[in-house]
Amino acid sequence: MTEARTYTALGLMSGTSMDGMDVALLKTDGETVKEFGPAATQPYEPGFRDRLRAILGRVTDHDGTVASVARDLSALHVDLVRDFLDARGLAPSEVDLIGFHGHTITHQPENRLTWQIGYGEMLADALGIETVAGFRTQDVAAGGQGAPIVPIYHQALSGGLKKPVALLNIGGVANLTWIGDGEDDLIAFDTGPGNAMIDDWVRFKAGRQMDRDGALARAGNVDPEILSLLLTNDYFLQPAPKSLDRHAFDRAPIYGLGLADGAATLTAFTADAVARARPHLPKPPLRWLVTGGGRRNPVLMDALREALDVPVDPVEAEGWDGDALEAQALAFLAVRCKHGLPISFPGTTGVARPLTGGRVHKPSEAP
Repeated sequence: MTEARTYTALGLMSGTSMDGMDVALLKTDGETVKEFGPAATQPYEPGFRDRLRAILGRVTDHDGTVASVARDLSALHVDLVRDFLDARGLAPSEVDLIGFHGHTITHQPENRLTWQIGYGEMLADALGIETVAGFRTQDVAAGGQGAPIVPIYHQALSGGLKKPVALLNIGGVANLTWIGDGEDDLIAFDTGPGNAMIDDWVRFKAGRQMDRDGALARAGNVDPEILSLLLTNDYFLQPAPKSLDRHAFDRAPIYGLGLADGAATLTAFTADAVARARPHLPKPPLRWLVTGGGRRNPVLMDALREALDVPVDPVEAEGWDGDALEAQALAFLAVRCKHGLPISFPGTTGVARPLTGGRVHKPSEAP
């Protein structure tokens, strides 16, 4: 059997927290990671972030607003790639493939609808690099949840770990990947809110972007009655796989709280929602590894340790880069799509059979 080709792939991720764009290089054959490359993050300018936030939840583009934001989002990613390569003395010809996630503005798999804005063809033409986009669409069209899409990358990273282990990604929404001992022992689903409800609360009450380092939550008190009310959401009883839209949970119950108490209550909600995921797993994880922005919140990490009662560590404990991991995953998925390998599975999205995805955009001409 001929060994699969190793690609130098570049992954691009814009997550539900809307903090910015992540870029990472990875050498991979789509089965294993051959070499980690450099990575970077470019924050969004506040004005663009506001435009992006304004189209969340849209299901149509009756006025052309979504298309306008999508074009600008794509142009920002083009500039990001150019600057990233220039800063490292790399030419576009040294990159074989780009995995471009775009930005999710609506996710309603129950209606077979998911919308990640961004134009892969625009990146391919502007950069002269073959670009894969639309990773979730095929799965949702086939009845899957379309999320999470990175578990197969988590599994590729997990070879030396004692199993079962859980990788928890806390972005705007939190999701987990449970990895068992067998090759097919892979389960994934969204656990509940991540940083989004906390961020939105702090923005609403104080005009800030986030509860940096959990300082507000640390100063506040959890309201146990409101926390119990939030945890009555039917989502926690639904069997996995399952996935969420960024706005799936209503923050109305906390409107009567002060800034710090609201932050404390929502931080506890995120941690307790993760704990509610455990009954949906075949065996309790021996350890939880945390990636995403939430791992930088020490109050949230302490709440997770208390709620889960097993070791909870940032992924850096294994030498991985939590800021780059999702972008690396997009590079990995792009290569899998190029090879026609599956990226979603019955245990990760609920799709009936393992399914590849993504649409490959070839450059129409050199830039």
